Amino acid sequence: MSEPRVSAESLRTDRLDLLPLRVEHAEEMAAVLADPALHRFIGGEPLSPDALRARYERLVAGSGDPAVSWCNWVLRLRAGSCLVGTVQATITADGTAEISWVIGTPWQRRGLASEAARGLVAWLEQGPVHTVVAHVHPAHQASATVAAAAGLTPTEEWQDGEVRWRRQRLPR
Repeated sequence: MSEPRVSAESLRTDRLDLLPLRVEHAEEMAAVLADPALHRFIGGEPLSPDALRARYERLVAGSGDPAVSWCNWVLRLRAGSCLVGTVQATITADGTAEISWVIGTPWQRRGLASEAARGLVAWLEQGPVHTVVAHVHPAHQASATVAAAAGLTPTEEWQDGEVRWRRQRLPR
């Protein structure tokens, strides 16, 4: 029997509001994610506002698998009231959440990704999630720093050329 679907909720950290993704975020987020350097480790290229809108429509519609929840947030920096990045979690019925994050180039090196990832992991662990994983390219030191700040540790496991990081919550 699978756990009920998990839905993204509005979250708040010291400097950020994590807002559940909406299709209407696409235009502003296309500008936030426009730097090709953001794709250095993950591949691909920046999406146009229309292409990002189509992607967001698919994400907001949710997974076709009832045992999988897609939770996606945009990050709004309260000082400046602007979007600066995203975090996401794919949660499976076995209590595992795979997370990722991205911060637009102009807002990097301020600890925002670490702050958002810590807030996300804390929220996930209040629910049915007992294991949080992330995949980090071995040359991407900034993402390794974010993963460590969120309490994940590197494992010996690899997937698609990236190191699997993991955090397991102790049983309650």
